[in-house]
Amino acid sequence: MDVYGLLGNPVGHSLSPPMHEAAYRELGMDARYVTFEPDPESLEAAISGASALGIKGLNVTIPFKQEVLTLVELDDLADRIGAVNTIDLTGTPTGYNTDAAGARRALERHDVDLDGARAVLIGAGGAARAIAFVLADEGATIQIANRTKERAEELATAVPQTTGHGLPDLPDLLENADVLINATSVGMETDTSPVPAESLHRHLTVMDVVYRPLETRLLRDAKQTGAETVDGGWMLLYQGVEALERWTGREAPVEAMNETLRGELTDEAGAFK
Repeated sequence: MDVYGLLGNPVGHSLSPPMHEAAYRELGMDARYVTFEPDPESLEAAISGASALGIKGLNVTIPFKQEVLTLVELDDLADRIGAVNTIDLTGTPTGYNTDAAGARRALERHDVDLDGARAVLIGAGGAARAIAFVLADEGATIQIANRTKERAEELATAVPQTTGHGLPDLPDLLENADVLINATSVGMETDTSPVPAESLHRHLTVMDVVYRPLETRLLRDAKQTGAETVDGGWMLLYQGVEALERWTGREAPVEAMNETLRGELTDEAGAFK
C-alpha cells in the first residue's frame, strides 16, 4: 500500500483526505491518505520518519509551510515564493508550492488568459504571494492592494510587473482590470466583501480563495454585475490535483476529486443567507 499524508497542526478540518482518496479509488490505487499533527519542534523528525517509513508524499499546511523550507530541497517556484505545501518523498525530499499551480489551473478551467491580463490581487500573505508569482510568470501585470499598504509594496518589490497599493485604491485599480483575486480570509467568517460592490463590473473575472462558504459576498456581488466568478473550491481542487500528479506521475481524475470535494463542502453550512 502506498501512503500519502498531510502535515499540519491542526488538520482535523482538512478536506484533503476525502479528495485524495476519491482519486485513489478512481485510479484503482492501493493507497491511503492520512493526517499527521507533529509538534513544531518535531517537524524535522516527522519528515525524516515519513521518508524512512516509505511514505510517498506529504502535503504541508499551517503552521509549517515556511518551517519546512530548510528541511527539503526546493524547486525554483517554491524557493521564490518562500513556502512549501507539497513534499515528494520518492527520492531526495523535494518541496513544491502547488498553491500557485492551483490558482493558475483554476483560472484556466474558466478560460481566463493571463498573458497580458491586468490583475488586481487583494492581500499580501502566503496565498497572495503564491498567486502573485504565478500571475507574473503567466504574463499578467499585477496591482496588489492590502490593508497595510507597506506589506503590499514589500511584496511588489519581489514580484515582477507588480505595484503595491492600499485598499482605498481599489475602485481606481479595478476600473480597467481584467482579473480580481481575493487572497484574504475576508468573507469566510462573516458575510462581508473586501471590495465595494459598485467597483465591480461585467468585464472582470473574480476569483475568491475562500471556500467556506463556496459563494461569498464578493462572488454574489460579482455575479450581479455579470462578471465571471471562480469560487475557492477550484483552487483547493487544483492544488490537490497538482500534488497528486507530482507524487504519482499519473493524470489526476479531476472530476472525481471535484465531485467529492464539492459534496463535502455542500454538506457543510456552506453559504450565508
